[in-house]
Amino acid sequence: MDLWKMSLWQIFLAGGPVMWPILLCSIFALAIILEKFWHMHKIRIDTQEFLSSILEKMKRHQVKEALEICEKTKSPISHILKAGILKYDRTRPQIKEAIQDASLYEIPRLEKNLSMLATIAHISPLLGLLGTVTGMVRCFQTIQAKATSFHPVSPGDLAGGIWEALLTTVAGLIVAIPTFIIYNYLVSRINNFILEMEKASTELVNFLTE
Repeated sequence: MDLWKMSLWQIFLAGGPVMWPILLCSIFALAIILEKFWHMHKIRIDTQEFLSSILEKMKRHQVKEALEICEKTKSPISHILKAGILKYDRTRPQIKEAIQDASLYEIPRLEKNLSMLATIAHISPLLGLLGTVTGMVRCFQTIQAKATSFHPVSPGDLAGGIWEALLTTVAGLIVAIPTFIIYNYLVSRINNFILEMEKASTELVNFLTE
């Protein structure tokens, strides 16, 4: 059977039952990746420009206008700075505490589902390995059945099990490799975003407590 002439569905079925959990992993991974990219695009803002507009309002003692800018900007940075602005007339520790409390809510939202993506990247090759083992078990079952009935074992008798073993390994790696690459990319982007949040909040605290 020529692999290049087979449809994806035929290849999938040839991989045996372990292909189903691998397929499920790929669907979950794709859904999480699309959601994370959409969310990161949605909350992305020019942090320096946003912070400058906030500080300009605060210099003029226009606290209400600064809060309105935060409310109109749908981003974790705006929510954290808003918490600090609401405590603008308090002490430095109180302002920092308000910002830290807000970040405890916002940062987990940024990291949501990342652990699941990492889990998929790790278990997909293991599922492929499981398929390899079950395929080899099938081969040895065929050998045992043929030997018991005193029939010679031909390469064609073993091909199905080996075929299944190799396909599941390939499928597991195809899911795991891009998932792991994208996971690391998302972690890097989120860490950079958190760093921007920390820098912006520090500048705001310094300004309010000068």
